[in-house]
Amino acid sequence: MPHAHADHAEPNRAARSAAARAWLFFRRWLANPLEMGSIVPSSPALGRRVAAAVRAGPPGGVVELGAGTGAITRALIEGGIAPSRLTVVEIVPEMAAVLRATFPGVTVLCGDAWRLPALLAPDRQGGIGAVVCGIPLVLLPLARQRALVEAIQAVAPGRGFLHYTYCITSPLPARKLGLRGRRVAWTPANLPPASVWHYAPMRPGRA
Repeated sequence: MPHAHADHAEPNRAARSAAARAWLFFRRWLANPLEMGSIVPSSPALGRRVAAAVRAGPPGGVVELGAGTGAITRALIEGGIAPSRLTVVEIVPEMAAVLRATFPGVTVLCGDAWRLPALLAPDRQGGIGAVVCGIPLVLLPLARQRALVEAIQAVAPGRGFLHYTYCITSPLPARKLGLRGRRVAWTPANLPPASVWHYAPMRPGRA
């Protein structure tokens, strides 16, 4: 039955691909737990909440920082964000290669999010509607947090950014960073439970 064989082949390939991405994520976590933040990729439930928060914001391009193996990237696309609108930044070359192979049409940049103004093409910087940050900022010193906030502000002035986190309270000292923050979503159906925060400059045009 050639048709039945073909029907079964596609799900099997998808399952193998998902298992390979999960194994890659776990290996990166073993190599650098602080860089990854969690032992498992973000859940579809968290991804849907991030996508909903992006849709509720201004129109324009979407930049995702720290895309990993693409759990949130996939949710953004499934949530209605066209791949052509999406730019993802991932510092680990192996993960960036997986993202390019998995998400045709998405602009994948392999580099350091702190160098965002240099990484992002000038024509992309003028029309950013949302920045999504999956980097575990709570683990970083204040100076590093501030530097990333300034990098985001340089390419998307006044837009602020969405940040998903496993902290119960705000993962960032918002006032010290010149930000106002509010939790826009929470999901217990993630391991561990996760929140989505939106941070924006206290003063328009400033970080």
